[in-house]
Amino acid sequence: MKKILLLAITFSLTSCAQVPQILNQLPQLSSQIPGVGGVDIAAGLKEALNKGITVQVSKLTAVDGFYKNEAVKILMPEELQKVDATLRKVGLSSLADEGIKMLNRAAEDAVKEATPIFVSAVKNMSFTDAKNILLGNDSAATSYLQGSTTTALYGKFNPVIKSSFEKVGADVVWKNIITKYNTIPLVKKVNPDLTDYTTNQALSGVFKMIAVEEKEIRNNISARTTPLLKSVFAMQDGK
Repeated sequence: MKKILLLAITFSLTSCAQVPQILNQLPQLSSQIPGVGGVDIAAGLKEALNKGITVQVSKLTAVDGFYKNEAVKILMPEELQKVDATLRKVGLSSLADEGIKMLNRAAEDAVKEATPIFVSAVKNMSFTDAKNILLGNDSAATSYLQGSTTTALYGKFNPVIKSSFEKVGADVVWKNIITKYNTIPLVKKVNPDLTDYTTNQALSGVFKMIAVEEKEIRNNISARTTPLLKSVFAMQDGK
């Protein structure tokens, strides 16, 4: 049960407006996991999810959620690091900055698509999964979600990022960047798949922030801000 609680907190990647209806879909798992006494697992999941959304993950869906968060900010891919440096040397810093901002804007849009996938992961979690998470390390819930949702999340994120690039004009900006760079004498021409790159970076950022919140609630009693959270995670403390 406690594991489930943790999982919920972990999968808290969603827009705040979706939370009430999504939370109501979460299963009642107390009957499946022995030793949980009278703790209301469904209510605990809701509190953990709301806390995760408020404290960490929902921030990623806001404007500058990625762009101004140094922990997850998406920079140019390795093959374009020389592009970035060269553009700045020839007086095109603003173009380089705009290109980076577009990558992050697309990631912010994509994260909003994650909630249903995380809900499904919780519903399909087995007792063995729950026990392993409960007895696991500080990132056990995050690791479970990462293993069970990455493929589905990629499938959701990728088209959103592609659409977002078109919506905010990133496709035009990046075409301009690449075109200008490729016309510079003696440089090696590039043509990276920025949609794939940004999708993977968005996934990495999401799980990084989930891990931050999971570790906080596992290890910091003061982060358990309600009686229910205290009761649920006290079970973990005594594992």
